[in-house]
Amino acid sequence: MSPLKIRKNIVKNVKRIVIKIGSGVLTNGKDKIDEAVIKKIVLQTSLLVKKGCEVLIVSSGSIAAGKTELGIKKALTDIPSKQAAAAVGQSHLIGYYEKYFKKEKQKTAQVLLTHDDLSNRCRHLNARNALMTLLSFHVIPVINENDMVAVHEIKFGDNDTLSALVAHLVDADLLVILSHVDGLLTGDPAKDKKATLIPFAEKITPDLQKIAGKSSSPGSVGGMSTKVKAAKIAADSGISTIIVNGTINDIITKVFKGENIGTLFLPSQDKLARRKHWIAHTLKIKGKLILDNGAKKAIMKMGKSLLPSGIAAVTGNFDSGDAVDCVDSKENEFCRGLVNYNSRDLKKIIGKHTSKIEEILGFKFYDEVIHRDNLVIL
Repeated sequence: MSPLKIRKNIVKNVKRIVIKIGSGVLTNGKDKIDEAVIKKIVLQTSLLVKKGCEVLIVSSGSIAAGKTELGIKKALTDIPSKQAAAAVGQSHLIGYYEKYFKKEKQKTAQVLLTHDDLSNRCRHLNARNALMTLLSFHVIPVINENDMVAVHEIKFGDNDTLSALVAHLVDADLLVILSHVDGLLTGDPAKDKKATLIPFAEKITPDLQKIAGKSSSPGSVGGMSTKVKAAKIAADSGISTIIVNGTINDIITKVFKGENIGTLFLPSQDKLARRKHWIAHTLKIKGKLILDNGAKKAIMKMGKSLLPSGIAAVTGNFDSGDAVDCVDSKENEFCRGLVNYNSRDLKKIIGKHTSKIEEILGFKFYDEVIHRDNLVIL
């Protein structure tokens, strides 16, 4: 089947969609939110809803809206100022959406999340239940990170990641990311005049991720790295992603007509179970375990758990139950999981046989440092 036909089939059959809207799209190159842009997005989104689709919007823009209300012209660099601007701007941002959706006779709900809300398993499920209930009432959730309280430890880092995690949370069929670039390019157009759009990605390979991370320029391929990361998170949930230029007129309508626009990322054929996806993509990584070749082979080829005898070194400070990365001797990450021992105790038993754990620590909770059920191959 041709890539174009695959694209048309995907958009034809979707029922639940997450649309992420970047602040660069909402400001349209200005210093404040362009209300006309929100109006156009709402009109296009409303058409999808009227056709029977369920839509969730992940919207940036609260800080930009807050800066306008506070009369701030300069860039904000400190966290308290950003939090204050977000607190002021969030009500205005949701107000714009509510204003125009109301004209289309559609209800909206403001949903503010932090990473902490999704990394805690109980709150993760509560958030899912709340969003699913809103959809059952035919309400359009407008979701943003709760910047008022979010600090580094509980931040998603970017709304691209948030949108992918929301797509996973509600079992969406498609993630659409509206950016201010055309999609994933073969290079940074500021440096490579021959850079061209990659319209179709069957699999998100390390090479694609490298292409996305080549530039840090916010106006070109840079910033694409977080979008490709989001596409990977979605792909591991069995969800397709389309990254398009949100400044193009009627872009949402064009996407759902199946036009060959932007970059389409297909879902992974090996969809992760919900809990393992939570481990792989939602939890903050608290440390790193360096494993020997025997342990790597046992995990990758034989489906085994991780035992202390296969660990060569431990870095970071973590508690039992935290998520850690596992790397080989060349620092190549190949899996991650939930540890059964904290870093202090684990450093005492690395390289040892399981029969020695109790003798060394004075107790033994488990033979396994990471049980196979709590381990995800990346």
